[in-house]
Amino acid sequence: MEGIEERIRELEKWLTLEKQEDLRQFQSYLLPLSLAEKRERGYLWYPLTILHQGFSIGENIKVSVERTKNKGKAHVFRAGNPIRLCEITDQKEGTYLVGVVHFVREDTMQIIFGQSFLPDWVFKSSIAILPEFDEKSYREMESVLKTLKNTHKGRVQHFKEILFGDKLPVFSLLKDEVPNILLNNSQNDAINHIISAKDIAIIHGPPGTGKTTTLVSAIARLCEIEYQVLVCAPSNTAVDLLTERISKKGINVVRLGNISRVDEDILNHTLDYQISAHEESKAIKRMRIEADALRKKANSFRMPLDYGQKRQKRELLSEASDLSTWVNQLEKRLIEQILDRAQVITCTLVGAAHSLLAGRKFTTVLIDEAAQALEPATWIPILKAERVVLCGDPFQLPPTVKSRDANKSGLALTLMEKAIQKGFVHQMLEVQYRGNELIMGYSNQYFYNNKLLASPTVKDKKLPFQDNSPLIFIDTAGTGFEEKPEPGSGSLYNADEFSLLREHIYRIINETQTLVNFDFPSIVILSPYKGQINYMEREIRADDKLVNLAIKVKTIDGFQGQESDIVIVSLVRSNGKNDIGFLKDYRRFNVAITRAKCQVVVVGDSSTIGKDSFFAGFLDYCELNASYRTAWEYMA
Repeated sequence: MEGIEERIRELEKWLTLEKQEDLRQFQSYLLPLSLAEKRERGYLWYPLTILHQGFSIGENIKVSVERTKNKGKAHVFRAGNPIRLCEITDQKEGTYLVGVVHFVREDTMQIIFGQSFLPDWVFKSSIAILPEFDEKSYREMESVLKTLKNTHKGRVQHFKEILFGDKLPVFSLLKDEVPNILLNNSQNDAINHIISAKDIAIIHGPPGTGKTTTLVSAIARLCEIEYQVLVCAPSNTAVDLLTERISKKGINVVRLGNISRVDEDILNHTLDYQISAHEESKAIKRMRIEADALRKKANSFRMPLDYGQKRQKRELLSEASDLSTWVNQLEKRLIEQILDRAQVITCTLVGAAHSLLAGRKFTTVLIDEAAQALEPATWIPILKAERVVLCGDPFQLPPTVKSRDANKSGLALTLMEKAIQKGFVHQMLEVQYRGNELIMGYSNQYFYNNKLLASPTVKDKKLPFQDNSPLIFIDTAGTGFEEKPEPGSGSLYNADEFSLLREHIYRIINETQTLVNFDFPSIVILSPYKGQINYMEREIRADDKLVNLAIKVKTIDGFQGQESDIVIVSLVRSNGKNDIGFLKDYRRFNVAITRAKCQVVVVGDSSTIGKDSFFAGFLDYCELNASYRTAWEYMA
């Protein structure tokens, strides 16, 4: 028992360290910058135009705004981010309100504020949007750890004894389940593994193995035998994807919280939309507007007030309060009806702490991307479950931990990884449907014990032109193409590596121009370094041959979970110290090369990366099985 409580105290300590470091970094990035610098770096939308305002759930104001400068420019704002709506006076930040980004679409943003009205300055002043520190996520994680520490009975204690202690998960014997003919054997085994679990099931889904397809099929099966399923993931993007895929199965799904995508397929399933589409919604909206009008009328009296005005103001505010109480009761009943009818409720891990889910219990809670989730956040939905399903791949990128001390101590080690390390039974998906067998080969050897098989549908997949090797390594050793620090950021870039990969893209352009009825392949250029991303984006914008090709340029971390016909990876590191920096986390490289369907091109310096045993193994693999080239071949 003491060991379990000690584990929880350790998590609390590590989370405190992470919160402190996160706040320190947040302040150090933003405080020294002028408004112009913030806008240039994507930390500020200013000036703004208010497009629309209305009410969200519970009389919370929602506002849609549009930026009128720097349109189309990259920015840091994402669904679920806390923000400041700030008054700007003499190029300085003044009074502000804190809200949360509901969604972002191009140059418009919808924000929800936790209050029933907006102050006058919002409409009379110049306003801007800036990031706000995300206190709420930490508050919810701290709260769940406190609950774990103080709960010593029931299902919570049972999960603590399994995940912190020495108890093992329990499985029942299943009657012969009829396999889904659309799934392979390992996918059907995964569904059976979930159904047979009494408390915890673990599904390991390596890249391209149809994890989402398997999970959606498992959810459909659970909906046949359970009243309601809760489905969570760390990111809004992952929750949106699951919501869309679940809905296409004909399952009634309700999406709680913020959304990263705003297309109809997602919006129609949000709780806000389903409330607004209900026949009672018009009456609720009308009464809410009436209550708001009464408050505004009451607050319109000018000081000092005589006795009659004071009495009239009290009466107006009382009437507004009574009307709001009635409206909130009607809305609460409507929300309960919508949630009760849902077969599946989807939300982020932190979103599972929403007051709308208070008191709800679920037979099964399924957590996707569990290998990317901080352990305290993972516990939030677990407390609502009889059975937990952890899904993900511990050999892809872990959660981001900013505190070095917390990282070293173990905060980056996820609950899913810990469970696998403890020897818990888990089911791995074994057929890869994304890319050519050669592309997955080295990852299969190093990470997956050669258990992966490429589906016959992709095993020999290649581009339909001459230079179509599925895996190419371009070696810059001996060229003097060294990394350099990016001015002002401390990140790294390697201009010469970009010149090589650009030459490779030129060759692709030339080859595709000779083909008939062939769409240009999708291309993404990845790098572990933001400095290289910034440099490559500038160069592509200035290149007439590349600027209109819709080539994506992303950090490896930012492209996890996505795919492309061609993936080009710029490793950047080239130095006399053989220092490879955070390439040392080999999972980052695994993510990069497993995004490709037809071709992977890796540009790097073998004399720098080759001193590391993992990359030495990759170079050997390329020499034996793939196309190993020197930079000189592209410089002729």
